[in-house]
Amino acid sequence: MKQKEICRVLRQERINTSEPSDVGIYSLWLETKDIARKAAPGQFVMVYGKDDSRLLPRPISICQTDGTALRLVYRVAGSGTREFSRLGPGQTLEVLGPLGNGFPLGEVQGEHVLLLGGGIGIPPMLGTAVKLGKNATAVLGYRHETFLREEFAEVCPVAFATEDGSSGVKGNVLDVIHEGGLRADVIFACGPAPMLRAVQAYAAEDGIRCWISMEERMACGIGACLGCVCDTTQEDPHSHVHRKRVCKDGPVFLSTEVRL
Repeated sequence: MKQKEICRVLRQERINTSEPSDVGIYSLWLETKDIARKAAPGQFVMVYGKDDSRLLPRPISICQTDGTALRLVYRVAGSGTREFSRLGPGQTLEVLGPLGNGFPLGEVQGEHVLLLGGGIGIPPMLGTAVKLGKNATAVLGYRHETFLREEFAEVCPVAFATEDGSSGVKGNVLDVIHEGGLRADVIFACGPAPMLRAVQAYAAEDGIRCWISMEERMACGIGACLGCVCDTTQEDPHSHVHRKRVCKDGPVFLSTEVRL
C-alpha cells in the first residue's frame, strides 16, 4: 500500500567519476517509516523537491531496501534530480511509494533468471539479484564507466559490456549473452527502449519467458494523469483500448504483453 512520507537522508555519494557532477550518478539512502519495509524489487517511488517552481515529483526506481532504509541510485538529468544530488545527511525529502507492481519473484522459484540491466536500468536489478541470489546471473550494459558491478558480484554471477569496449565485452547485454553462451529459464530486464525491444525479440525467438520493466516519463505515478500509457497486445477490459499505464499497471510487463 503506497503512502507519502517525509524521509531523512542517511547518506549520499556519487558513484561515477568520469562524467561532470551535473550528470553524475548518485547513491542515496533514505530512512523511512514504512516504504522500505513494504517495497519489492522492481517497484519505484515518486520523490518531491522543495522548489515550488517544480510541481511534479520525479520517479526513481528502488535499488535496495534493508527494512528501515531505502536506496535510490539515480542519474542527474535535470533541475529536480540535481536538487536531490545536493542533499546531505539529516536533510529530508517527501517520498510517495512504493509504487508499481515489481518483478514476479513468486512465479520463478527454482528457475534460473537472467537479470539484464542497461544504464540507469541497472539499479533496480540489484535488489532483485539480492532476492534471487545464485538462482540469477546479472548481465549489465554500460556506456563506459561501470557502477554497482562489485555489489552484484557479491550476490550472483556477473557479466557485463561497455559500448566503447573499455572493459568487459564490447557492445550491449545481448552481445554478452551471445559471446558467453548464457542461458536461463527466465529473463527480467530493465533499461532504455532500444535495449528492451531487442531483449523482447530475443526472448520471443528463443521461447524464453521474459518480463521487462519500462522506463517512462511520469507525472503522478498513481495512474491518474494517463501521461505514461504504453501500447499493449491485448484490449483493456475496462477502457476497451490497447493501452496500459506504466506507473499503475507496470512498470513490469510480460514482454509479450506490450508493443515497444
